[in-house]
Amino acid sequence: MYLTYFNGNWAEGNAPLFGAMDHSVWLGSSVFDGARAMHGKLPDLRPHLERVIRSARSLGLECPLSVDEMEKLVKEGVARFPANAELYIRPLVFATDGLLIPVAEKSAFALTLFDAPLPPFTGFSACLSAMRRPDPDMAPTDAKASALYANSTRVLREAKERGCDNAVVCDSQGNVAEFATANLFFVTAEGKVVTPALNGTFLAGITRARVIKLLAEAGIEVEQRSVKPEELDKASEIFNTGNFGKVMPCVRYNGRELPAGPVASKARELYWAFIDRGE
Repeated sequence: MYLTYFNGNWAEGNAPLFGAMDHSVWLGSSVFDGARAMHGKLPDLRPHLERVIRSARSLGLECPLSVDEMEKLVKEGVARFPANAELYIRPLVFATDGLLIPVAEKSAFALTLFDAPLPPFTGFSACLSAMRRPDPDMAPTDAKASALYANSTRVLREAKERGCDNAVVCDSQGNVAEFATANLFFVTAEGKVVTPALNGTFLAGITRARVIKLLAEAGIEVEQRSVKPEELDKASEIFNTGNFGKVMPCVRYNGRELPAGPVASKARELYWAFIDRGE
């Protein structure tokens, strides 16, 4: 089921939003964010809504709604689904006017909620992509900009052609950035938990930050530093964090089988406990 709020109304299905001359259609000036509703709980909803406002400003747009107004709409929309629904929440801000530069004050807003069951903790396969994440002076990497996802889909197509579900992407310096669709963590042979340090080439994931905090509270420190691709070839665990699956293990990397290991399992357990607390 799809439910979309646009121009003051809720509609079911894939509601039309754009005109052929809208700036966002032909010049890619749109941003979005992704949050979750799980059995009525809305983990870290406000940080996601705050980020969509920041993302919009990064592209010269202005979100027409405040965080409070978006939060109210999200709760109104979630209430239209069954109480046990697992939903994806997607606020979208897009430019409607402007020849080359979008007219900020004419930015539009839509909110879509749709059924998206959490994937099972069975894991995914991945390979190392030949493609790269752009640097901050090449693209709006500080925003969750729709235009950036053309590169992500290129990476995913490459991975699929190689028989994998996802791929690890490096930055322009050859250091590991993240997976094509989520942030990356791994465990060294010595048992240290590592995630690539934020360097402006990929988004600081909200679930990433939450998992780092939850692991630290459980006495498991996460080292944030530059990561060379060859380090993943020796990792005892690799897993990702992201809004869609929250915490998911990589069970095959570059042809090498890996377990859904204890750190990934602990991170997932801690995240579910966080959801249950309703914080």
